[in-house]
Amino acid sequence: MSDKARILFDALDLDQDGTLTLAEVVGALRSKGPTLAAQGVIPVWGVGGDEDSAALFDAADQNGDKVLTFEEFAAVVDRRFGW
Repeated sequence: MSDKARILFDALDLDQDGTLTLAEVVGALRSKGPTLAAQGVIPVWGVGGDEDSAALFDAADQNGDKVLTFEEFAAVVDRRFGW
């Protein structure tokens, strides 16, 4: 798992509880997405709208518990962003 995945996960974990919820992912990408792209944390094309953020969350939520662990998250973003 990449260092970039860890940086992105930590940036999206707004309450710093070590997991991500759908609201955190959508809200954080909405507010921080352009800055994260400018910093090279995510590709510019990776900054989409709320539907794209929700789709990313759903793809990563392998066990369907509506909470993402770092491992679930990293497996999807590493593959999707080519890290």
